[in-house]
Amino acid sequence: MKFTPQTLRHLAVAASLALAGVATQAADLPGKGIKVLPLKSSIAEETFQTLLVMKGLEKLGYDVQPIKEVEYPTAHIAIANGDATFMADHWNPLHADYYKNAGGDAKLYREGIFSPSAAQGYLIDKKTADKYHITNIEQFKDPKIAKLFDSNGDGKADLTGCNPGWGCEAVIEHQLTAFKLRDTVTHNQGSYSALIADTITRYKAGKPIFYYTWTPYWVSNELKPGRDVVWLEVPFSSLPGEQKGIDTTLPNGKNYGFVVNNQQIVANKAWAEANPAAAKLFAIMQLPIADINAENHLMSQGQNKAADIERHTDAWIKAHQATWDGWIAQALAAAK
Repeated sequence: MKFTPQTLRHLAVAASLALAGVATQAADLPGKGIKVLPLKSSIAEETFQTLLVMKGLEKLGYDVQPIKEVEYPTAHIAIANGDATFMADHWNPLHADYYKNAGGDAKLYREGIFSPSAAQGYLIDKKTADKYHITNIEQFKDPKIAKLFDSNGDGKADLTGCNPGWGCEAVIEHQLTAFKLRDTVTHNQGSYSALIADTITRYKAGKPIFYYTWTPYWVSNELKPGRDVVWLEVPFSSLPGEQKGIDTTLPNGKNYGFVVNNQQIVANKAWAEANPAAAKLFAIMQLPIADINAENHLMSQGQNKAADIERHTDAWIKAHQATWDGWIAQALAAAK
């Protein structure tokens, strides 16, 4: 096909106008020239939901920096002070004390629910639960029951517990005293991922296991509640700090000792007010627990490199493109 010189000139003008339009569009993005510093805890499995928020902010033109890892108490204070912009994994009410201590609503922005209905609690292997009719953690007051879960020979049950600074450790420590389990239960803390790996090895060897976990997380894909393990109830509701007085009984009458949490995006309040597009995005993004569980399970199967998680995030966006485009459109509209 041949073009006349006049047609070629028209094509060149059209192309330059299209490029100018793209450049103008980029210049018009609300985040242009504004840096964003995301935070997350040392839990690698939180990278997925953090990346999702980061990619949304990039679509709005923000200059998003690499994730910095700090534990939750420090993260809340850093965001409140303006040393960082946001975190995608604030657990409400588990992190209520961290939120309050960092300045609460006066310094932090927390709108919408990013991921609802996060559960947590204590579990044991189903085989031991069935054999000894164990349904409640209170039964661990009996030294004979506790000794079944002793992995180091000291006669006490070994609980695979929660890292200091995560929030769950404060609940566990409070409940060990409230339920009078100090004499018969040891709360093992350190690197949760290493401890739970050892717990799963024990399970595969046919030994009794006793551990704390939460959802969304890959452990419940590996050790399925109802099939491999069972949730333990607690004798009564008892929580520390800002959660004091909350009834942890579920609608079905079961009481696993923890409140069902909502995960929320928490950002610096002044920054959010100055950036309505980002604030809107934080408020409307939603990620089902099942999707986080599925991605975390892929990580547990070896797909845990940065490139893998990036690929998982891009795949999620592609699979939910209409929803994603809707979020970006609403966020852009909020900036006008």
